[in-house]
Amino acid sequence: MRIGEPAARAGTTTRTLRYCEARGLLPARRSGNGHRTYDERDLKLLTQIRTLQDFGLELEETRPFVECLRAGHPEGDTCPASLAVYGRKLTELDSLIGEPVKAMVGARPGRRLREELSDVL
Repeated sequence: MRIGEPAARAGTTTRTLRYCEARGLLPARRSGNGHRTYDERDLKLLTQIRTLQDFGLELEETRPFVECLRAGHPEGDTCPASLAVYGRKLTELDSLIGEPVKAMVGARPGRRLREELSDVL
């Protein structure tokens, strides 16, 4: 596939593909006439990157998921490094959501969001 097809199929732009390639997240392959070429594996990587970014991960945070797929795993979130990124993001979301909830319910310092919500719900 030339650059426009995987970009369209993944719902992104050719500029994004070039940037992912420059960052080492997508392979840099060229045809005999110098055009970038991509295959279904590359499309899967790009789709994984796009989905994770839609969920709020920064581009560099997608790297463990891409590496997991490149290692031959059927999904990008089955490797320990990917799970660690999920864990960090959940902790980050927990604290972001927790502050307004604490203010609303007069939470005691040091309690986790899940504890606060269980008291309210």
